[in-house]
Amino acid sequence: MVLIHRITDILESLGVDPSTMTNGDLDVFSPVTGEILASVATDTPAAVTEKISAAQLAFREWRSVPAPRRGELVRLLGEKLRAHKDALGALVTIECGKILTEGLGEVQEMIDICDFAVGLSRQLYGLTIASERPGHRMSEYWLPIGPVGVISAFNFPVAVWSWNAAVALVCGNTVIWKPSEKTPLTAIACQQLFLSAAAEFGDAPKNLSTLIIGDGSIGAKLVSNRGVPLISATGSTEMGRKVGPVVAERFGRSILELGGNNGFIVCPSANLDMALTATVFGAVGTAGQRCTSTRRLFVHDSIYREFLSRLKKAYASISIGDPMNSENLVGPLIDSDAFNAMQTALRNASQAGGKVHGGERVHESKFPDAYYVRPALVEMGSQKQSVQTETFAPVLYVYSYSDFADVLSLHNDVPQGLSSAIFTNNLSEAENFISPLGSDCGIANINIGTSGAEIGGAFGGEKDTGGGRESGSDAWKGYMRRLTSTTNYSTELPLAQGVRFTLSED
Repeated sequence: MVLIHRITDILESLGVDPSTMTNGDLDVFSPVTGEILASVATDTPAAVTEKISAAQLAFREWRSVPAPRRGELVRLLGEKLRAHKDALGALVTIECGKILTEGLGEVQEMIDICDFAVGLSRQLYGLTIASERPGHRMSEYWLPIGPVGVISAFNFPVAVWSWNAAVALVCGNTVIWKPSEKTPLTAIACQQLFLSAAAEFGDAPKNLSTLIIGDGSIGAKLVSNRGVPLISATGSTEMGRKVGPVVAERFGRSILELGGNNGFIVCPSANLDMALTATVFGAVGTAGQRCTSTRRLFVHDSIYREFLSRLKKAYASISIGDPMNSENLVGPLIDSDAFNAMQTALRNASQAGGKVHGGERVHESKFPDAYYVRPALVEMGSQKQSVQTETFAPVLYVYSYSDFADVLSLHNDVPQGLSSAIFTNNLSEAENFISPLGSDCGIANINIGTSGAEIGGAFGGEKDTGGGRESGSDAWKGYMRRLTSTTNYSTELPLAQGVRFTLSED
């Protein structure tokens, strides 16, 4: 019971009563030690329906509040997050296993998106469009859409909610959050911080932000409900294949942010010191459990042996263990299923001719119910096709290449299209990588790695990654409905396209 006393103190500091976390029907395990942290109550299907109805009522009131005023609530939420950053960051680490600096970084990401959304609340712009008819003005408006359902995954248990919630709220919507059943405590804590911000705001309608807890069947109730016009879902491609058709069948909208099988190209002119650091963080950060984790590495023949040798040495030096200890760079996998999937992937790679380094379980005697692993390198040599499936674990497949056009084809020849990176000081290679002939991903980085996206840019990918966009840029438009309006301020009634329609009153 290493973490129980600590988790009690953390929950209390976040405004959550730990005594309400003892008699539920969902046990919450920490991947850090494997012990049970709490037992939380799950929602029934009937409760989900009731909460959706409550969110609809709240929306009818919230949509009439001026957007800058809505931004004030989000500003207050950001202040609550600033004040509780250390506690919430620690809770993220304990509940999902990422190292503490990443847990704190995730909360900082929440703070940043709140700042972004506050500014956005005064910039929800439309357009004035030239009309072909004299004496007419055509305009485009963006209006609130309604309750937004947010389904988040365990690996970013709080940031994904904030990306969606902060933007959706200033756009005039309400939010219904279904977190991963593996990480409900962080969601409960965030909901409590939101309620505290709403109380300080003063006149916010009840149920602006609603939390539903349960397994996939509870999520399915949210996805299928016509009262939720927009579902933003983050998770596996398999999950997206279930969510997307259900939402589409009822003519709802989806923002899908699904799997990644992210490629990284190291060219002959690259700064190898920078490329090495970017590769290792991209591949082993969050124990390889980021959707933007580096999965496939392509290194030019001329530097392949040197870079691989340095990569092996770097991997050998990685400290693995308790993520609360600042000396460790890699924490545990989320659970035994993740470990077993990793071992299956490594066996398959070996059978396909790959040479596997690492991948074994460590600290098993100290933490028999936790799953710490040594990050794996798999030498794949020169092949005409790279690994097609994503394994949510620290497995990096390393390939050699000789021709730039060929490596671009190899890079793109996977179903997923989330993040990508190239390290080069060759202007032609860099520009080609982000041209129509280059990376087919939603994110294409030059001289930085595949992971670590900032909130200022729209986040998401193409192909099996789902095509959705969250967070910055103009991703806010996905949370609103578009209205086109034409006003006639003349005394005539001309029709478009020169159509004539004359009534005779005789």
